[in-house]
Amino acid sequence: EVHLVESGGGSVQVGGSLRLSCTASGLSFDVSGVGWYRQAPGNECELVSHIRSEVDGSTYYRASVKGRFTLSQDNAKNTVYFQMNSLKPEDTAVYYCAAGPPILIPVACPADIGLWGQGTQVSVSS
Repeated sequence: EVHLVESGGGSVQVGGSLRLSCTASGLSFDVSGVGWYRQAPGNECELVSHIRSEVDGSTYYRASVKGRFTLSQDNAKNTVYFQMNSLKPEDTAVYYCAAGPPILIPVACPADIGLWGQGTQVSVSS
C-alpha cells in the first residue's frame, strides 16, 4: 500500500519552532519529488515548499516562509522534514505533505494530483 504519514504538528507561541515529518511507504521521494502545502480556515490551499528531488534537487519556498522554514530529505528513511522556525500566527494551518510535482496553484488541499498525507495541524498563538 502506498501512503504518506505525517507527524510533528502542534501548538506553539509566536517565535516558536516545530518540525514536521513525512514518511513514505511504497514510493520513493527521490523519484517523485515532495512538497508541503497548507490551508488555513477560510483561505485557499497554498504551496509552501517543494523539493524537485526527482529532477535536480532544487527547492522552492514561498516568499512568506523563506529564511524561516527549511525542507530536508533523508533518503535512507524515505522521510522529509519541515523545520519551521520563527513561527507567526499567519502560519496557522493544516499542513500536508504531498509526493509528486509541485502544484503551484492547488485547487484544494488535498488535491487530486499526487499522493497526499492526512494533514497535521499547526497552531501559532500570540
